Amino acid sequence: ILKGAYDSKVLLQLNCQGATLDCNKSADGNALQLPTFSTAAKVRVIITFTLCAVSAVCNLMVLWAAGKGGKRKSHVRILIMNLTVADLLVTFIVMPVDAVWNITVQWLAGDAACRLLMFMKLVAMYSCAFVTVVISLDRQSAILNPLGISEAKRKSKIMLTVAWTMSVILSLPQIVIFHNVTITVPENFTQCTTHGSFVHRWQETLYNMFTFTCLFLLPLIIMIFCYTRIFVEISSRMAQNNSLSRDIHLRRSHSNIPKARMRTLKMSIVIVTSFIICWTPYYLLGLWYWLFPEKMEETVSHSLTHMLFVFGLFNACLDPITYGLFTIHFRQGLRRCSQNSNIHTELGNNTCLVQVSCLSSRRQITYDSPGKQKGVVNASIKSNNTSSAVISVSEV
Repeated sequence: ILKGAYDSKVLLQLNCQGATLDCNKSADGNALQLPTFSTAAKVRVIITFTLCAVSAVCNLMVLWAAGKGGKRKSHVRILIMNLTVADLLVTFIVMPVDAVWNITVQWLAGDAACRLLMFMKLVAMYSCAFVTVVISLDRQSAILNPLGISEAKRKSKIMLTVAWTMSVILSLPQIVIFHNVTITVPENFTQCTTHGSFVHRWQETLYNMFTFTCLFLLPLIIMIFCYTRIFVEISSRMAQNNSLSRDIHLRRSHSNIPKARMRTLKMSIVIVTSFIICWTPYYLLGLWYWLFPEKMEETVSHSLTHMLFVFGLFNACLDPITYGLFTIHFRQGLRRCSQNSNIHTELGNNTCLVQVSCLSSRRQITYDSPGKQKGVVNASIKSNNTSSAVISVSEV
């Protein structure tokens, strides 16, 4: 995802390494074999569009639920909203662009779109990684310094501002190095690529390694460091509690780390773990390509690269699911929404019952003799019962 280098549609780059920058012939002098819309690419497109639909629905639901918290939102909810926005960038930029690019094989959107979309793709990937890091730092502060909760919201806003700003700044080189390259042999073929932007191959490798470090390696180190400190802190508190009597332990175990804070900690651990599991294989494959491209092309099939990329995109679907499982107010919001719809349905049904009841009572009064008041009494009783039913439902 960094630059699409090991995707089948940019294999043209591998054949444009000559000193004369001749993109019409491969390294061995043979005619170029242009990439095609292979079976693996077709499967990738189907799965990508499916993940795009699922991720859009799930993340939009989370964004709606998190935004229903009123004007004063907790800083944890603000963090989740930012992560959801980052996932939506992946959903609406990375996924559709990749799927359509696989279908068309070559780049048909023009040079300006090539530069802009490659920039936006990297912004989306950086924002996902950096916001996840901010969540890790926030959880470390919450556990190690529980009395500093009043400053947590201000710190989280500062860290989020830095995260989004760095995402944009570090992605700016994409606008410069990416451009359209067109060949005429064996036929006209245009690709959005970095070919010609670097004089020597080691410069391109250096840029890719820098991106790999900022996008994956450095965030991974920070997240591991944060949760290692959290684990050490929790272990030390448990050891202190175990040294006390059983009664004191029972009284203090809940005050050291509140249940709500532990639930948020578990949620953030799952989010970080899913990010690491989903993207590590793909980034390692990219690292292999940047260092040993020939060996990777001989060893790894294109089907595996397609599979690992799709597996990385799955992370955008896991974040909202994790948030829904660990957040009580999100589940309560969905439950209230379903209850409100049921109440409206019951109110409509009871209104119909009242109308039918009144109609039947009128008919009964008409058919009874004028001297008999039994039908009127029964009608009033039925009307009162149904009215009370409506009142009882509306008060729930």
